[in-house]
This record gives sequence, C-alpha cells and structure tokens, in this order.
Amino acid sequence: MAKEDALDLLRFLDPYPTEAQQKALWLRDFVWDMYPTANELIYDNYNALAFGWSPTDRQGHIFCSVALYRPGKNMHFGFYWGSELTDPEKKLLGNGKQYRYILVNELDDFPKEYIVKLVKEAYSNSLAKVKDQKQLVEGKTITKMISVKKRL
Repeated sequence: MAKEDALDLLRFLDPYPTEAQQKALWLRDFVWDMYPTANELIYDNYNALAFGWSPTDRQGHIFCSVALYRPGKNMHFGFYWGSELTDPEKKLLGNGKQYRYILVNELDDFPKEYIVKLVKEAYSNSLAKVKDQKQLVEGKTITKMISVKKRL
C-alpha cells in the first residue's frame, strides 16, 4: 500500500529540520487516512518539495497537497484547484486563477475539521475532471520529478 511507501519522500525530507519533517509526515498521514486508495505524487523540485494526492497519476487531478519551501521556512497545505472550492471562512490564501493554500505553522492551529470539508469537496471536483475512467489507479506512490538543482 502506498502509505507505507515513504522511502523517496523520507529521502527528500532529509534536508529539512526535524520539526518540518514531523509536520509534513503528520499532514501526509492526515490525507492518507481519509483517502487510502488515492495516489501520492511526489515532486522534488528545485524550489520546493511537494507531494499531493490524486485519483490518477496526473498532476492536473491532484486534489490536495503539501509543499515545503526554503527548508523549514514555509509549509503549505494546498489545493491544486482551490479557486473552485467554497471557502466560507475565507481561510485559503492565494490570488491566482487556480491554487489556494493555508500556511501550516503549528499543527495545533491546523483547522482540521474545516480542511476535511475542503478536501472532500476538492476530491469530488478532482474526480469530475477525470474524463477517462481508465486513468483511475489506486494506492500508488509515484515520484514524478527529482530536480538536479536543489533549493537553498
């Protein structure tokens, strides 16, 4: 099962402070526990480490994600198509056409119940974007990108 397939992610998290690693892994468990048949897509980019969940193996179907920028400085819990979500409490940040997120500073402040509602909505929206049911795959961890150039 993909939740247990964490070797690549643990390797990519290694340069980050222990506290950032623990938060990222807690957020990972949070999503995996809700959607154990989703797929985890990992992007070790030059400017961030990002991992998200999708009903397919495609980035365009990611319904939520975790992104770590500048080791230990910023962590997002985001929604690839967040601009389409109802956000009655206006907790999501971002002004672009698509991505919305919350900053994760302390897990004690993470609005878990609110985010659960948004994740459910984002998952439904993601499924609606899948045009070919043959694209649906279940329970995989897929490393999509490993950048040669790393963040500072």
